[in-house]
Amino acid sequence: MTETIRIRPARTSDVAEIKALVAPLADQRILMAKETVAYYESLQEFLIAESDDGDVIGCGALHVMWDDLAEVRTLATSDAWRGRGVGHLLVERLLEKARDLGIARVFCLTFEVEFFKRHGFDVMADQSAVDPVVYSELLRSHDEGVAEFLDLARVKPNTLGNTRMIRTL
Repeated sequence: MTETIRIRPARTSDVAEIKALVAPLADQRILMAKETVAYYESLQEFLIAESDDGDVIGCGALHVMWDDLAEVRTLATSDAWRGRGVGHLLVERLLEKARDLGIARVFCLTFEVEFFKRHGFDVMADQSAVDPVVYSELLRSHDEGVAEFLDLARVKPNTLGNTRMIRTL
């Protein structure tokens, strides 16, 4: 019997599960752990993957940065479900959400380069993806993900080895 995977918007009751999915990846320095309050504050950005029995088996978020730019972030799948299409379904739904919002470009910071290549992302050669005026506006953001995207020195210890990738929709 094949189990189905359902993708739905996150609810407040999912925050503990999101943290549990992120924790082992944060320990491996693949994802950045966040304070619980940060997950609640960004909850509307998250989609949840759940199994037939209602278990949370994956999560991912779409963070809008500018009128034409968003980031896929906090993409995580439980170990038991890795390699079974959960990440694929989440990315496809996040890209669909980006299109619905009118986003033209979606980027990610990742160690999973091949996975994102299979989803149409390309490695960014430089920061020219952002207009200099927009770049100066983004510098005002307090969001750590924006700082990571801009490659600011203050976040470098957390992002060493990450690859910046982008997809045009």
